[in-house]
Amino acid sequence: MTTVHPGDGDPTLPDHLCGGLDIVFVGINPGAYSASVGKYFATSSNRFWRAFSRSGILDMNRDLIPGDEAWLNDAGVGFTDVVKRASASASNLKAADYRYWAPRTLRKLEEHAPLVVCFNGLTGYQAFARYSLELRLKPKLGEQAERIGGNHVFVAPNPSAANAAFSLDVIAGWYRKLGELRDTLKTDRSG
Repeated sequence: MTTVHPGDGDPTLPDHLCGGLDIVFVGINPGAYSASVGKYFATSSNRFWRAFSRSGILDMNRDLIPGDEAWLNDAGVGFTDVVKRASASASNLKAADYRYWAPRTLRKLEEHAPLVVCFNGLTGYQAFARYSLELRLKPKLGEQAERIGGNHVFVAPNPSAANAAFSLDVIAGWYRKLGELRDTLKTDRSG
């Protein structure tokens, strides 16, 4: 299912957000193919679903695939993007895209208040921080000092095949660390 941004006419991906989520994954923007089929990380070369499955964040008896985001809210996991305009590459985005969309994404994250917000990639988090939090950061991977509505922020490597500097196992390892942070925060919250 694709949705259309008013005045834009281009397909994008719907948010999969609700209150009480443990983790919300935030991509830079939907890829053109993903938007056309209505599924997050839909290209076969994107490593998100394979890394997420290997991470053990969710105790599943099967590998996750594009389209599973539609029911993962029930498992405590949500999805959105810094910019909702789809493109063939995130490098096609302009500063105006971030200026328009990042504050809207911030409001959605504050409203839904997940335990942890996980940005897929340093580039997306840097742009989000600049255009929504008015911070110029040079983040590193892992947990961040900044909070979004009091909730923790984590940055994992971008799972795109264009980010060849990180192997599938390394990305899965960062997601595993994300799961460990989630588990620690849930334990702390329950007392």
